[in-house]
Amino acid sequence: MCQNRPPGRGSVAGVFDRLLQCFDVEEHVVLRSPVGFLALHGGIEPGTEGIAVAASAASGASAYVVTQPRSLGWHVSSHRIVTADVPRLAAFLRHVDVVVSVHGYFRPEQPDALFVGGGRRDLAGDLATRLRSVVEEMPVIDDLHAIPKSMRGVDPRNPVNRSRGGGVQLELPHRARTDARTRADGIPSVAARVTAVLTDFARAFARERAA
Repeated sequence: MCQNRPPGRGSVAGVFDRLLQCFDVEEHVVLRSPVGFLALHGGIEPGTEGIAVAASAASGASAYVVTQPRSLGWHVSSHRIVTADVPRLAAFLRHVDVVVSVHGYFRPEQPDALFVGGGRRDLAGDLATRLRSVVEEMPVIDDLHAIPKSMRGVDPRNPVNRSRGGGVQLELPHRARTDARTRADGIPSVAARVTAVLTDFARAFARERAA
């Protein structure tokens, strides 16, 4: 039986695997192109699952998305996920070359920044440049020193860094992942623009790899 809180910090082994066995937790996996989108905290970081699935579908990319009821509230930090305990995640990481992991955060002191972390700093810089060109109303930060330590996504145990080519971790504030309203001037929502950027990013990487 799953409780409405995750196991204690001392109970690391198999935590994420146990989450996947909980009632109403969904594990969505598609294996397509060598670019993969991750959303490990869908449901409790609302909107991340939708952005990852939509960008994956639009670009023909792969995806691994876990969605849980908000009432369950198991937030298993990415670096605590033991991929060997999660067969479908391990298969996903073997299949793809690079990963884009979509996360959400809420910090009153920094309510609107988009943080671009992860071990592949070259790809992070490319994605940040693309985001800045279309999300002008929010700061896009890819300087690791300016990203809160817990959100940098550079721990080698983090699944975003465990594919052959590593990856990028995108941390989105609430409005950038949940507000689907088109602006009064006709410009799509931030969430829609972020999804479009991720779609183009995945397509571009897949084209370069195939060339």
